[in-house]
Amino acid sequence: MNFYSIRHLTRFRYSHPISESIMETRMHPRSDSHQHCLTFSLAVSPRCRVFSYRDHLGNNVQHFDIPGEHNQLVIIAESVVEQQALPDVPSFLAPGAWSELDALVESGDYWEMLLPSTFAVETPALTLLASQLGVVRRDDPLMLVHELNRRLFEYFEYVPRHTRVDSPIDEAIVSGKGVCQDFAHTMIALLRHVRIPARYVSGYLYRSREDHDRSTPDATHAWVDVLLPHLGWVGFDPTNNLVAHHRHIRTAVGRDYADVPPTHGIFRGNTESELYVAVHVEASEQPPALDRKLPIPDDWSVLVERAQQPPALPMHLIDLQQMQQQQ
Repeated sequence: MNFYSIRHLTRFRYSHPISESIMETRMHPRSDSHQHCLTFSLAVSPRCRVFSYRDHLGNNVQHFDIPGEHNQLVIIAESVVEQQALPDVPSFLAPGAWSELDALVESGDYWEMLLPSTFAVETPALTLLASQLGVVRRDDPLMLVHELNRRLFEYFEYVPRHTRVDSPIDEAIVSGKGVCQDFAHTMIALLRHVRIPARYVSGYLYRSREDHDRSTPDATHAWVDVLLPHLGWVGFDPTNNLVAHHRHIRTAVGRDYADVPPTHGIFRGNTESELYVAVHVEASEQPPALDRKLPIPDDWSVLVERAQQPPALPMHLIDLQQMQQQQ
């Protein structure tokens, strides 16, 4: 059993005061059979009332409206998560697994995770990549997923900020460079190409000194859930060539990133904007004091990586859906 304390700061700064911010966030970790969110709090400055609901996929969503004039918006999410030990994922399934998968899909409601979505689409570049990687129905579904997880790790070079959060899938495929979001979208599209349900997972990855992950530790992370017979939804992390295990902390699931951005909203004003993000995850073998607060540095900007900054384009109403930090 492992316990994680998470602090996630997001700061929007505006060159001129804006008159209103309307925002929803997906930073509240999920609770399921192996992960339990013990505490969660969301602090917003300027202060406002925060409301909560669950979307149709079971993700926890907070939303708020700041109607007064302000030139900065700061959101700090803090949570404590308990992770139970996960069973080891086998290397292969029994003969007939493809037929069992088809029967599982036929008897359930998985169509959202099989159809093309905003970013996980089947383009000519993706079809060519599928041919190059031999993504066809062969062996068994689990063997194919393991191989694809490794092959995408080898195919892509991890380059922070090489793509934007709204980049089409072809940019990463053609260049062979991208971030975790690109790895995940490509893997999802390839799996759907052979009728394996796959979904996008947004969350955090804890990294100790002994771990050698490619993804950056001070940003949110993304990986893929794959539906498999007898195993259910199993997480795979093509960015780091891992099966998602106890270090992967799940926040939200969706068809792709468009469903689960950590922040999604609009502001009203004619200004340029700048986004800063910082993520800090601590691990412990014993449950931390639930009223314990992680230390706050004097200047968060020292720790912040400008992960995929949005273009500074003044307009009357700016859509912030894609202004986020996943790497």
